[in-house]
Amino acid sequence: MLPIDAAAHSSRWRRRHPCEKAVLGFGLTALAVCLPPWPGAVLVAAATLAVLLGPAGVPPRQLWRAWRIPLGFCLTGAVPLLFQVGGAGGLVTLAPDGPSHATLLLLRTSAASLGVLLFAFTTPVSDVLPRLVRAGVPAPVVDVALVMYRISFLLLDAVRRIREAQAARLGLTGRAATWRSLAGLGATAFVRAFDRAARLQTGLAGRGYDGTLRVLVPRTSVSRRFLGATGALLAGLVALTLVLERLLP
Repeated sequence: MLPIDAAAHSSRWRRRHPCEKAVLGFGLTALAVCLPPWPGAVLVAAATLAVLLGPAGVPPRQLWRAWRIPLGFCLTGAVPLLFQVGGAGGLVTLAPDGPSHATLLLLRTSAASLGVLLFAFTTPVSDVLPRLVRAGVPAPVVDVALVMYRISFLLLDAVRRIREAQAARLGLTGRAATWRSLAGLGATAFVRAFDRAARLQTGLAGRGYDGTLRVLVPRTSVSRRFLGATGALLAGLVALTLVLERLLP
């Protein structure tokens, strides 16, 4: 199991309805995208971090390990804004407003990624997928997503075991040995994937699979108090952004 999935299953908000956490997480993401990067995205990022580290109880180290991956994509997308192609200065030169545009984009995208991480750290995928059928998503699509979610963890575990076996047999001692081990890892994982799929199909057929995977979902009710607090937080961020936008240069 990935660390973010383990954190979601052990979250303080594990028993809350996914709709509540979706409104909060994706609402903050929408504000980060729609509000001005300064000061809107900064306020959204600060509020999201406060919720993650406070009521949600996400450990700071786990949050950083998960956030640094999308943050790297944010930095990669902001760097090209620093340069311009063509012009009097040469083929590639620094853009006049490149640093400001890159900074604003970085603020917006990093704040938006925090909102998505808020939902991911507090809501297991196994709680979301079965409820999508009630939301109108076709049942076969949900079944395929559930099966792929399960197989992905099985394959990750198989890859880890193969990698440990290769390291124990000195398969990673040099560059040539590492490349050979990597090729063997890819081939073995490819074969294991088809084997897992065939075994899963046989198991479902033996259990009378009729085209629908029936999963027990814990009954939880939507808290009006939580939704009210979420609406107040989102409205407060919008109001504070509009006020500070007038006061700050």
